[in-house]
Amino acid sequence: MPVETKERERNATRSRELILDAAERLFAEHGYAGTSLSDVGRAAGLSRATPGYFFGSKADLLRAVLERCFEEVRRAVREGRDRALASGQAPEVVLAGAVSDYFDFVAARPAFVRLIQREALGGGATLDGLPLGLATGQEMIAALTQELGLEEADPSDVTHLLFSLIALSWFPHIQGATLGRVIGLDSTAPDFLAERKRHVTELFSGWLAARRREAAIR
Repeated sequence: MPVETKERERNATRSRELILDAAERLFAEHGYAGTSLSDVGRAAGLSRATPGYFFGSKADLLRAVLERCFEEVRRAVREGRDRALASGQAPEVVLAGAVSDYFDFVAARPAFVRLIQREALGGGATLDGLPLGLATGQEMIAALTQELGLEEADPSDVTHLLFSLIALSWFPHIQGATLGRVIGLDSTAPDFLAERKRHVTELFSGWLAARRREAAIR
């Protein structure tokens, strides 16, 4: 491949990533309606027309941003599943690791949390048209089932476990500064995350023990 062609491809890839980075930040901070393609171009350090050249419409750009976010989730899920299965640890230890990994993932990606929250407030129309989002959810359920040895459990139980994990790990980032303060919790305190991990792990350990007792009876 000619050097000039390789350079153009590198520049195109870099420009695309800069646009996605800027769009993720702006959509999270200002919402879909409050962000224009021109805003994204300026924030990315490119011309105002460049986002439209790469992605077409603003709606298509938002979908691309969400797809990249969900691809990051899938990659993290696969890495966590492979690590857990290779460890040979007891399900209780694996569960604690899964809780910790998910809390850390969410804490490291506040823009993703805000994006999903804005989608929820807007009715979730973009997520409805995003097959990768559904595929990611299914992969997360399958990973938890494998990691915790829950192949014999009711599939809906694992789905509810995942939903509870999402709810309990996301809520501090969404309402930590409001409802958290009302009940006297400081989500910015240095030890807050560790305490949340421990508390949620203890809750889910009880659930896991109950499922294992049921399996033993059957």
